[in-house]
Amino acid sequence: MLLLALDTATPAVTVALHDGTSVIASSIQVDARRHGELLLPAVDRVLAEAGLKLDAVTGIVVGVGPGPYTGLRVGLMTADTFGLVLGVPVHGLCTLDGLAYAAEVEGPFVVATDARRKEVYWARYADCRTRVSEAAVDRPAEIADAVAGLPAVGAGALLYPDTFPDARAPEHVAAAALACLAAEKLAAGEELEAPRPLYLRRPDAQVPKNYKVVTPK
Repeated sequence: MLLLALDTATPAVTVALHDGTSVIASSIQVDARRHGELLLPAVDRVLAEAGLKLDAVTGIVVGVGPGPYTGLRVGLMTADTFGLVLGVPVHGLCTLDGLAYAAEVEGPFVVATDARRKEVYWARYADCRTRVSEAAVDRPAEIADAVAGLPAVGAGALLYPDTFPDARAPEHVAAAALACLAAEKLAAGEELEAPRPLYLRRPDAQVPKNYKVVTPK
């Protein structure tokens, strides 16, 4: 087994290789505006670090979000392309699950990422492997009662200390965590999600209201 994992659902552009036993190379760069520019060079860098070629990969793991439309689709389309070219399966994992897996928290907690527009993407967890609510997008004040008293992981938690007073690392998801979680699930015979984007709201980009369509004469 050689899994190539990647995620672009958050400001982190992150890639990792997992050989079925452990992560053998990984990369993470935080830049919310350059997912498309940074992802493929990161893949090349991780493969070079491991001394491997892309055709050695036997499976792709991709974070499906939730996340902003533009960044998220970069990772998903890249994963789909690799899967098609290499003829290997593409597995999807919720990005919040990757953050939860890397969290060093005992007992119930919350994962919250920055959804912009003064909102967070969030979900509750019983432990680092068990999500107990669907991923959602809300204003922090609207979920204060639902998350009261729980530790919280992720950039969204750090942004809103009034709602998440016990905010902890990691801030962003790492592909290394996604790769480890996927490898663990696959080894246990679990079926992973299809690589479909988890969009919880409409794209930020909108057509102007008074947009004028000009037709050629």
